[in-house]
Amino acid sequence: MREDRKMEAVNNFLVSVDNFVWGVPLMVLIMAGGIIFTIRLGLLQIRKLPLALKWMIKNEEDATGEISSFAALCTALSATIGTGNIVGVATAVCAGGPGALFWMIVAAFFGMATKYSEGLLAVKYRVVDDSGHSLGGPFYYIEQGMGHKWKWLAKIFAFFGVCVGLFGIGTFSQVNGISSAVNGLFDPENVHCVNIPFIGEYSWSVVIASLILALCVMAVLIGGVKRIASVSQIIVPFMAIIYVVFVLILVITNITKVPAAFVTIIEAAFSPKAITGGAVGSMLVAMQKGVARGIFSNEAGLGSAPIAAAAAQTNEPVRQGLVSMTGTFIDTIVICTLTGLSIVLTGAWQVDGLEGVAVTTYAFQNGLPIPEEVSAFILMICLIFFAFTTILGWNYYSERCLEYLSGGNMKHVKIFRWIYILAVFIGPYMTVSAVWTIADIFNGMMALPNMIALFALSGVVAAETKDFFKRHNAGKQK
Repeated sequence: MREDRKMEAVNNFLVSVDNFVWGVPLMVLIMAGGIIFTIRLGLLQIRKLPLALKWMIKNEEDATGEISSFAALCTALSATIGTGNIVGVATAVCAGGPGALFWMIVAAFFGMATKYSEGLLAVKYRVVDDSGHSLGGPFYYIEQGMGHKWKWLAKIFAFFGVCVGLFGIGTFSQVNGISSAVNGLFDPENVHCVNIPFIGEYSWSVVIASLILALCVMAVLIGGVKRIASVSQIIVPFMAIIYVVFVLILVITNITKVPAAFVTIIEAAFSPKAITGGAVGSMLVAMQKGVARGIFSNEAGLGSAPIAAAAAQTNEPVRQGLVSMTGTFIDTIVICTLTGLSIVLTGAWQVDGLEGVAVTTYAFQNGLPIPEEVSAFILMICLIFFAFTTILGWNYYSERCLEYLSGGNMKHVKIFRWIYILAVFIGPYMTVSAVWTIADIFNGMMALPNMIALFALSGVVAAETKDFFKRHNAGKQK
């Protein structure tokens, strides 16, 4: 009993820390960064979006780097397009009402300017060795952009980057999502179980799923960044297109309900009294949940995506900044918006007793003109592949952070890789809530050093942008 009380006290303490880290100040800091960059860059996310989408699939000639810009984008998207796009949106809409979707889009709009700045700085300050291996991200634009005296801040970012990948976003939470989805399809009643010593009783579907997943992850990771990028280039666009197509079918099938859904979303964003009661409080909740989910989903301001951007084959930091910006557009403004719209259209957010993936599943089953079993299967497949690519993407981030911390010691990186694979294997059996809370805290702690660097280097971003488009418009782009 005493031990239970101690665990409860520890969990309560961690939750309090998490609420503090991910409270209003951090979200305001990240949003303020996006607003400042939007103003300084003259609404670049609108003016240059067509050019960004064009360069997203067009490789730069005679460029240095490890992988193509598109591959770097897919690697970044592999980490951002995950369970959050399916489960996280549902959680935000259920907790904050339909208005949360509006604020999610607002956060993504300003986040595009932040993501552009991160990608630009990552390429500008990256280090490329004689073998062509690229290393860059917040740790390098902190150290080289702000000065060597700030190296301690870069190390703090890198440390938390390793922790986030290994202890939460990259492993346990994603693996749990996959094993739960598989178990729900093949053995929902847990009829076929096995007793694992010192761990507990689990369905064979969970055990087999964790083993297969660990082997698949191992097969990809031992090939390094090029194999991760190759796999991401195939899976990410394919699964994103499949998911978007089915959600679009859902929306078109219920097209008559779309105008009313948009009215509900807008009203709930600014005056949600009729929906949730207590206008001021509810509006703040909708804003908080929407902004938080937007940040979590596209990771703008967290400093993760620029690690992948630094490996891109490009000679122009601005060009890669634009390509990086499209990641936020695709992840949140397209995929998350469609998910949220399907939930509002079908009334899934109002069904009692549903939470997480069950909300989105309900929307698919009741909105698509196909059998419910098929709808649930399609969503499960999307969830599995989204989570799988997130595991790969966050391994890459963590390894690059460790490479920086260890001074380029690849022996440490290889050892870490096997520890990461082990974490994937044991992921389904990690049920302690503290694990997720700790990962959440680490995630927020990554954002602080990165945002400090972005504010400090905002002048560099503005100057680089001005210079590039002056050359580009004059037809002198390299």
